[in-house]
Parts: sequence; structure tokens; C-alpha cells
Amino acid sequence: MQKYRTLDKTRLIETLTRLDTRIRERFPERGISGVCAELLALAPDVSATAETLGKPIRLLRIFVFLVIATGILLVGRLAWLIEFDGIETDGFVFFQGLEALINVLILSGAGIWFLLTLETRIKRSRALERLHELRSIAHVIDTHQLTKTPVSVLEGGDRTASSPERTLTPFHLRRYLDYCSEMLSLTGKLAALFAQSCRDPEVVAGASDIEQLTTALSRKIWQKIMAFSRYESGSEMAAP
Repeated sequence: MQKYRTLDKTRLIETLTRLDTRIRERFPERGISGVCAELLALAPDVSATAETLGKPIRLLRIFVFLVIATGILLVGRLAWLIEFDGIETDGFVFFQGLEALINVLILSGAGIWFLLTLETRIKRSRALERLHELRSIAHVIDTHQLTKTPVSVLEGGDRTASSPERTLTPFHLRRYLDYCSEMLSLTGKLAALFAQSCRDPEVVAGASDIEQLTTALSRKIWQKIMAFSRYESGSEMAAP
């Protein structure tokens, strides 16, 4: 039953593939088809990047271990060179050496912290780059449905020279909006793969932002879809 507790990247890509096929069959000449194809092309890279977040970068860890071990040996060697027996050693020389040792320890601590967090920062950078791409696609999807308003199709009206093209029937417009909503939902689920794979606060926050964005954009689309239902209900009540 564990498989029902986490998102399956394979299933997500399969669902997105079916959606791409459905859109190409219904709207082969529309821009929405190209947007879905772009999202489908990005999905494997997104899932692969999300999967690597939970795996160690072994070569980097070996490098960090060797650098830290070498640094500890050098600091230990420096400390060994400072000798003070209370009688023969000059106090001024001792404190000079002690000050140098403290400075080395401070710099070494900062360097060790930098190296220990290097893997996390590399993974975070990769994840945020993919999340930025998903955020951009979400906005592109939204732009493709902006002019698809049910009022213009259901009520008609005179066109102006700058009016957008209105060639969709009510059925096709509803399907168009449905497809946009599905793409937004899958975009949010692809972003959720990053939150599932790691616990980095910045990555989790970035994935959560995209989920909230896609939910808000999808809500606008469903308001348009509901307008169809209200219009059809009103038409049925008005019919003799």
C-alpha cells in the first residue's frame, strides 16, 4: 500500500502523455497543443532532477571528506608547533602563535561549513531551476485561456477590428478549458515531486508556491466552466 502514499513520476508522465494525445487529436492546430508538448518534454527532466535530490553525490562527498581531513591535519600540525613550557618560551611569541591558531580555526570552521552545505546548495540550485521552468509554463497555459470566455460564445455580439478569433463552439470551448485545467493540475503535481523528494525549506516553499499558483489559475478556469452550466440551466428554465 506504500505506492498510494507518494506520487509516482511514471504515472504522472503517462497521464501527461495521454493528455497530450487527447489535445493533439482535438486541437491539432491550436497553440495549446504546443504548450502541452513542451510540458511533456520537460516532465522527464523534472522527475529525474527530483529523484536525484534524495540521492547523495558520492564524488562530492569524497572530495569534501578529503579536504576536511587535510585541513584538520594541517591545523593539528600548527597546534603542535606551538610550545609553551612557562619558562623558556617567549610569551609574546606564544600569543602570536595562539592568535594565528585561533584565526586558522575560525577560517577552517567557515570552510568546513561551506563544504558540508555544498551538496545541499547544488541540489537546491538544480531544483529551483526546474521549478522556475514549471512556473513559467503555468503562466503560459494561463495566457492561452485568457480570451476563451464563455460569454462571447454563448451570447455572441458584434466583433471589433481588434476582437480575438472566436471559432470554438460551446462544446469545444469547454473541452479547451478542461485541457488547460488538467495541464495546470499536472504542472502542480510535477512541482510536488520536489517537495516529496527532499526537505530543503527553500525547495519545499518553491514547490508549494507553484501548487498554489496552479490551483489559483485553475480556479479561474473553472469559474468559466461553471458559467456554461449556469447559462444552460437558465436556458432550460426559460424554455416553454
